[in-house]
Amino acid sequence: MTVPDAIEREVQIAAPIDRVWALVSEPGWWINEGTIRPHKIEERDGGFAVTDEEHGEFLVRLVDSQEPHAISFGWLVNGDAENNSQNTDESNLVSTVTAFTLEEVDGGTRVRVVESGFATSDRAAEVRQRAYDENTEGWEIELKAAKSHLEGA
Repeated sequence: MTVPDAIEREVQIAAPIDRVWALVSEPGWWINEGTIRPHKIEERDGGFAVTDEEHGEFLVRLVDSQEPHAISFGWLVNGDAENNSQNTDESNLVSTVTAFTLEEVDGGTRVRVVESGFATSDRAAEVRQRAYDENTEGWEIELKAAKSHLEGA
C-alpha cells in the first residue's frame, strides 16, 4: 500500500493577516470538532501540551516561525480507528509536520496548510493511511472553522 506523504489545503479568509496569525500560531488550534474553542496549553519538554476537553492531551512542538507569514508544528497523529487522541498505543501514532503559510490578498488573507510525513513514517501502512484519511477530512473541517471564527469575530 502506497500512502501519500502530504495533505495540502488552502482557504481565503476575510480578515487581516495579524488576526489570522493570532489563531494559526496557537499550538493545537486545529484540535476540535469544527468549532474553534479554547485549549489548555502548557509548555512541556521543549514543546507544548495542548489539552482539548473532548480529545484529551496532544504534544505539539514548534518547528519554525516567521511571523506573520509562516509557522510549522510537529505533532503525533493518531491512526487508531478506536481512539481519537494521543492516549493510544505508540504504534498507532504517526509523527507529522504541519506548516501554515499566510499571504495577504485583496480582501484578507490566504492560508495554506501542508501536513507531511505520512509516507516516511515507520508505522504500519494501514495506520499511516488511516491517519492520512482522517486528517484529509479534518483539514477541510478545520479551515472552514478558522474562516467562520475569524470572519465572525
